[in-house]
Amino acid sequence: MNIERVDYANEKHASALLDMLNHYAEDPMGGGESLSAATKAKLISEMAKRDTVFSFLAWNDDGEAIGIVNCVEGFSTFAAKPLCNVHDIAVREGYRGQGIAQKLFDAVKAEAASRGCCKLTLEVLSGNEPARLSYKKYGFKPYELDPEMGQAEFWELKI
Repeated sequence: MNIERVDYANEKHASALLDMLNHYAEDPMGGGESLSAATKAKLISEMAKRDTVFSFLAWNDDGEAIGIVNCVEGFSTFAAKPLCNVHDIAVREGYRGQGIAQKLFDAVKAEAASRGCCKLTLEVLSGNEPARLSYKKYGFKPYELDPEMGQAEFWELKI
């Protein structure tokens, strides 16, 4: 198994990224639906346009993509430094529980450090206990400024 930074101009990488992301999207923890044709058609070119977006793929010894992580650099106003948001992370069924997510996080952490990021962030569904355990094992924890005020929640407003 090896971890490789995605080159969005590389057809093999692009195809594997779309396949892995669609695999994740079809999982109940990813929403349970395939990516739309429109998303599949433009995702790679849109990611390639942004120098704040980067991805890694995990490959098995047969050259099959078995894990993916997509990241987006953001900015921490409290630290006045960039931060790295782990936007998607998924490991193919049959390969889970083998430390692949941990190795993907190692690659992300190294890239984030090279960019001067102050932290990694991610969102996780409260019912996704296997992912929550994996993230805790790596050192992630729920975000809170003051324990009396509670943990931060991730909200959205679609546009």
